[in-house]
Amino acid sequence: MSVFSRLRNGIPPSRDDCRSPYERLSQRMLDISGDRGVLKDIIREGAGDPVTPDASVLVKYSGYLEHMDKPFDSNYFRKAPRLMKLGEDITLWGMELGLLSMRRGELARFLFKPTYAYGTLGCPPLIPPNATVLFEIELIDFLDSAESDKFCALSAALRLLHRRLAICEEQHLVEPAELLVLLNLSFVYLKLDRPAMALRYGEQALLIDQRNAKALFRCGQACLLLTEYEQARDFLVRAQKEQPCNHDINNELKKLSSHYRNYVDREKEMCHRMFAPCGGGSSVGGN
Repeated sequence: MSVFSRLRNGIPPSRDDCRSPYERLSQRMLDISGDRGVLKDIIREGAGDPVTPDASVLVKYSGYLEHMDKPFDSNYFRKAPRLMKLGEDITLWGMELGLLSMRRGELARFLFKPTYAYGTLGCPPLIPPNATVLFEIELIDFLDSAESDKFCALSAALRLLHRRLAICEEQHLVEPAELLVLLNLSFVYLKLDRPAMALRYGEQALLIDQRNAKALFRCGQACLLLTEYEQARDFLVRAQKEQPCNHDINNELKKLSSHYRNYVDREKEMCHRMFAPCGGGSSVGGN
């Protein structure tokens, strides 16, 4: 069911109520801008601290015009939404204010008045002038300003190193710097709960140094999050061989062992349910 349909069905107007669905919805929303220009309704609570100013956010969103069932803008269909920095990549003032009120994992609905959205001119041909718009936003994760700046710098550094490597004959001078950037990017993607990307950068680091304990450890962590237990064990055992006394590596192996035992127990329980005899009735051919 579309957003407009949900609003229409969830907020039935009285016989003498001539207000629009957005006007009726706004009556039960929280004013977070102080002038009712940005209104908020939490659909699912988040956890932890709210988004910090100048952070970079990982969000899924859909924007709707009133009386329209399909969104005029959405990134829900993208395989992996990109990290966006507040103050730079997000153009709607209302969305910035809304995100600053959100916590990790939160799903919320916002109404943005024209001043906080597309203004008096709109955005032809999709957005008419003076349009109030509704956005549903899910905050997957965010990096604070320091982490965000580090991530952006790392990404830029990696691109620069690749260009330098393409024209530099002394590859051994560039590779140590590239290795450090790849390891840091793998760590950042683990923090963003994107283990596939963390594994990708960790494996790129191993192409430079196949015995690098930190790269092996990052790949093991990523595989554990991806529930690729055998591959995780391979990476972590190789990391342990390089650094037998590393506390973090040994703890990750213990975590892997616990996760794998739970996985095996669940598989056994599932098989037991599948092949257990049905009911307690008499056997076939009994009296």
